[in-house]
Amino acid sequence: MKFVIAVIIIIGLALGAYQLNQYWGTFKPKEEAPPAAPVVSSGDQLPGLPPKLQPLLDIAQQRGAEGMQEFLDKYSAQIADPRLAWIQLDYVELLAQSSPGAARAQFAKVKSRLQPDSPVYSRIKELEKTYE
Repeated sequence: MKFVIAVIIIIGLALGAYQLNQYWGTFKPKEEAPPAAPVVSSGDQLPGLPPKLQPLLDIAQQRGAEGMQEFLDKYSAQIADPRLAWIQLDYVELLAQSSPGAARAQFAKVKSRLQPDSPVYSRIKELEKTYE
């Protein structure tokens, strides 16, 4: 009889400890989401483009996909991310009008290079529905 009472007490203590642990879990702070990358509405705000190249970029954009391709071939080594990624995405949008397959390939290159914490990542997410 003493054995049965001891087993019941042990089971009761185990269930009580489990319930207490579950209750205590409601007071633990929730995991915070990683900080989101800032949303950028214009590539002009992004760092990475030397000021001397800005007029050349403006001219290239006016010339369309061909001008952007020449600009990127010539100056991409001098431009750093995130601005380089923004310029390449501009090129992808221009290129899509004449060569959708090449635009998808260029988009895939840019997307593979960027991390989720990049300020350009929100634009990648917007465009991936179109270019994948």
